[in-house]
Amino acid sequence: MNWLWLVSYFFGGAFAANAVPHFVAGTMGRPFQSPFAKPPGEGLSSSTVNVVWGFFNAVVGYLLMTRVGAFNPMATSHMVAFGMGVLLISIFSARHFGQFHGGNAPSRT
Repeated sequence: MNWLWLVSYFFGGAFAANAVPHFVAGTMGRPFQSPFAKPPGEGLSSSTVNVVWGFFNAVVGYLLMTRVGAFNPMATSHMVAFGMGVLLISIFSARHFGQFHGGNAPSRT
């Protein structure tokens, strides 16, 4: 097995997970943070920008999973790499966006 495949699956999971909040917020007609806002990642982008950004992330995740190597969902190493990408970007997003949306943001004492 090629270790570069696992790196691709990790980032495929990260892109796939990142697609969800942007696409959902956008399709609900709600503004949400994106890299295109001012300041990036903190300001709000329109719902249309978020739908496009979410779709782009989903496409990149798909390409990383299906066009690099030979992804096999029955292979533990492939699923662990994918799952770690999903988990780490999700934890990062929860902590980052929690600051703006009343989630479990780190305390600032």
